[in-house]
Amino acid sequence: MGNVKGLDPGLGSSSVWRARFPELARSHDRSLHDVLDAASIVKLPANCFVFHAGAPCQNYLLVLEGSVRVQVVASSGREATLYRVGPGHSCVLTTSCLLGNEAYPAAAITESPVAALALSGATFRQALDRSHDFRSFAFANLGNRLVDVIRKIEDVTFGLIDQRLARILNERSVETRAVTTTHEALALELGTAREVVSRHLKVFEEREWVKLGRGKITVLDSKALRSLEQHL
Repeated sequence: MGNVKGLDPGLGSSSVWRARFPELARSHDRSLHDVLDAASIVKLPANCFVFHAGAPCQNYLLVLEGSVRVQVVASSGREATLYRVGPGHSCVLTTSCLLGNEAYPAAAITESPVAALALSGATFRQALDRSHDFRSFAFANLGNRLVDVIRKIEDVTFGLIDQRLARILNERSVETRAVTTTHEALALELGTAREVVSRHLKVFEEREWVKLGRGKITVLDSKALRSLEQHL
């Protein structure tokens, strides 16, 4: 994530980044630690654009707290979530755009208040050149998230909506059966229309797999959802 404002230096970033990025904290490269210790912290409220499609990429951000949703918008106005960036991770599009000196092809929005360590584009490139540990971290993160993006594209292109919906509900109901979300939010996640999601959820409810409520979906039969999901 890159074209952001409100950077605040000297906010005790050292202890924070070391806790969130242990692989970098374990590095014996003191110059890398100095760069990260001196980095600014950006803080953004929920529902705030981190970058827009077409915007220049200027900063490399390492997320410390919160969640950022990266999405694409079709010419029809329909939105689809590509992936999320949470604590301990960086954005694959930002890394790619900084390396290729390209503008962003998608947009990113904070889903909750976000705090992130920010390196300027120049500092990011210098760290890549000078630190083997930082280079390994950046490219490993890039590779892992790229796999996630490809899987997401495969899901959107080839996956059936009911199977993908079942997977999302199972993933989000691991700790508690109640999933706090809306049909609109699920449609955004799946890259489809709200009406399509509502129709499938109604079928799930009729089969007594879920119970629908206002802003909440309670999973009643995770085994049935998992059976459907495994056909994906």
